[in-house]
Amino acid sequence: MAEPLAVLRDSSTELADLLAEIRMRRGEFEKLTYVPVDMVAKLQKIGVYRAFVPKGLGGDEVSPAEFLRLIEALSTADASTGWVASFGVSSTYLASLPKETFEHIYGTNPDTVFAGAIFPPQTAKRTANGFKVTGRWPYCSGSMGASLIGAGIKVDDGEAGGGLPRMAVMPRNKVSIKHTWDSAGLTATGSHDIVADGVEVPEDWTFVRGSPANRSEPIFRYPAMALAAQVLAVVGLGSAREALDWIRGEAAGKPSITGAPSLGARPHIQSELGKAEARLGAARSYFYDTVEGAWETVLAGGGLSQEQRVTLRLAATNAASEAASVAQSAFYMGGTSAIARGHVLVRCMLDTASVAQHAFLGIGTWTSAGAGLLGEKTPPGYP
Repeated sequence: MAEPLAVLRDSSTELADLLAEIRMRRGEFEKLTYVPVDMVAKLQKIGVYRAFVPKGLGGDEVSPAEFLRLIEALSTADASTGWVASFGVSSTYLASLPKETFEHIYGTNPDTVFAGAIFPPQTAKRTANGFKVTGRWPYCSGSMGASLIGAGIKVDDGEAGGGLPRMAVMPRNKVSIKHTWDSAGLTATGSHDIVADGVEVPEDWTFVRGSPANRSEPIFRYPAMALAAQVLAVVGLGSAREALDWIRGEAAGKPSITGAPSLGARPHIQSELGKAEARLGAARSYFYDTVEGAWETVLAGGGLSQEQRVTLRLAATNAASEAASVAQSAFYMGGTSAIARGHVLVRCMLDTASVAQHAFLGIGTWTSAGAGLLGEKTPPGYP
């Protein structure tokens, strides 16, 4: 796998050391139900949260594929940590904020960590300067390490948003976090409920999710909603890779307790592993080929076609789906030992299945992709 971020090219051991620490501590993260602040700080240090921030504001302006490979690598160590790191993408949709607000956020700190929960949008009251926000929102992944929290709101004044919700961005200390996250997969993402009680949010700290960016850098011409799906899908690819690597490690001559041939000597395991590697490799190639092709179009100054935009989403759905199938296959290959509570193959199977359940990647998005390719109506925000 290529070195993920430019900041790591001159320090090849830095990522390896971080991955080793994540593997060692992932049980701790699961017990907490979130990735702790000290690990978020280490993700900041390697450039996760400034990846797409403009260089003029202290960011790195990496390509989509470069960032996705980093998230994939982190996810081979722990899918939850990869999931939390994936929100380094946030600057691409916070770019829909007024330019002055965006520059205040990232000019003050290019490593700003943002977490948001959109649904269900809660009715906000207009005030002289913006909105008064009250409500409760579930699934605010990464909230425990964030300094800014976003929440989905709606306004009963005929506001035009094309069916898309508005998001209000608030300081972390203005909201409370209710520790509700208790899941079988992606256990340490800290996807707790957030609660706001009459928080005053200036209008220039709100934006319509999925609306055009107020920036001119190339990354902000790449479809933000597609990238938001891709950074999650690649978590599944990384976790499925871990599952297959575990099988290959176990297959290297370890004897069976029953006296049967070792795992690697069994024809059915050989067959299943071959098929799983092909499926994961094909999904990954389709995924990155699509990402890199779209990025080349953006860099050339062209606009993406509707088919390109739909294909970006389709490749993300396919990556998540295939990763889940591959991890499940690895679980079956693991045999009786794999059913132990906390086994790496159980973890990978549940984590990849959870990725594929996300609204951006779930089974309904196959239909959305097909509709988009046929020129039929698609849901708001798709592709």
